[in-house]
Amino acid sequence: MLILISGPYRNGTNDDPALIQANLDKLEAPALAIFRKGHVPIVGEWLALPLLKLAGSRIPGDAAYQEISYPVAHRMISKCDAIFRIEGASNGADQDVEIGRKLGLKIYNTLDDIPTSD
Repeated sequence: MLILISGPYRNGTNDDPALIQANLDKLEAPALAIFRKGHVPIVGEWLALPLLKLAGSRIPGDAAYQEISYPVAHRMISKCDAIFRIEGASNGADQDVEIGRKLGLKIYNTLDDIPTSD
C-alpha cells in the first residue's frame, strides 16, 4: 500500500522553524516501520517543500505556501491506499482523514493496526 502519513506540521508552532522541524521529524518517524511492513510511506511535505522552494515561498503561510502545501497532500490522497494519522491537533490532517474516508481509504491510528504485506 501507499500510505500517507498525516499529522501536525505548522500547528502549535507559531511558525517557529525549530518547532516545525520537530513536527516534521514526528511525521517522518513512522516511515521506516511502515516501509518494513512492506508498504510505501509518503509525507506530503516531502513533495511540498521542494515545490515551495521552487515557487519562492519565503515564510509559512505566504501565497506560494497556500497554493502548494495543502493541495499537494490532497492530490496525494487520491493516489494512496491508506492514511496513517499520527497524534496531535491538526486541521489539515483532519481534512486529510475526512477526504480519505470519502474515498474509501483505510485510516490507521497506530502502527500495530497497519498489516504486514505478504
